[in-house]
Amino acid sequence: MPRAPAINPALGFIHGVHMPDSLAPTERTRVVREPQRAVYDRAEIYKILDEAFVCHVGFTSDSQTYVIPTMFARVGDSVYFHGSAASRMLRNLASGLPVCITVTLADGFVLARSVFNHSMNYRSVVALGTAQFVDVPAEKLEALHAFTEKILPGRWNDARQPNEKELKATSLLKLPLTEISAKVRSGPVEDDAGDYSLPVWAGIVPLRLVADTPIRDERCDPALSVPHYATNFRR
Repeated sequence: MPRAPAINPALGFIHGVHMPDSLAPTERTRVVREPQRAVYDRAEIYKILDEAFVCHVGFTSDSQTYVIPTMFARVGDSVYFHGSAASRMLRNLASGLPVCITVTLADGFVLARSVFNHSMNYRSVVALGTAQFVDVPAEKLEALHAFTEKILPGRWNDARQPNEKELKATSLLKLPLTEISAKVRSGPVEDDAGDYSLPVWAGIVPLRLVADTPIRDERCDPALSVPHYATNFRR
């Protein structure tokens, strides 16, 4: 079985230059409403990106605004997202259109004593910039490796890896993480002072992503055991 490509710090197209740990917010990324929930620390923002599986890519083309959900992976200081080479979204973005990528993780329902103060604990990221078309085969392969290992670590070496035809059929775009910010709500219920005495249950309903029991493909050899990353999925 072919081995996964090694992550080589010398590959500048993957790792880029070192980014500052703290991000200075721009006029576009500054959190205005509830500014105390703003996060500009790069490490904290990367944790959110690495935990999420799906991002929403927003862009404007031919006077129309589109928001498309797609899988993504962070490699170094860039986010990669991909799709079919025939994808209208990817063709438009590859021409140099500005893009906005958003990611949201729902951590819990906040049930207050009043409906008005109900809320949600969440972590969200907004990244802005111009997506770059990736056509270097080695960079493509590194990014696809990151996609696979982000979902289920260990799967890349177990499955057949992309061949040349499949790489050509896949469009890949990269957004450098230079203009980003996060917004986070965590913690307990926040009720109005006069509502705390109401006989209404209040608290947090935590949310988390869990996996059900793996379902074997009907053409899969029954003698093959279910891989540990499928039976022991944790997020």
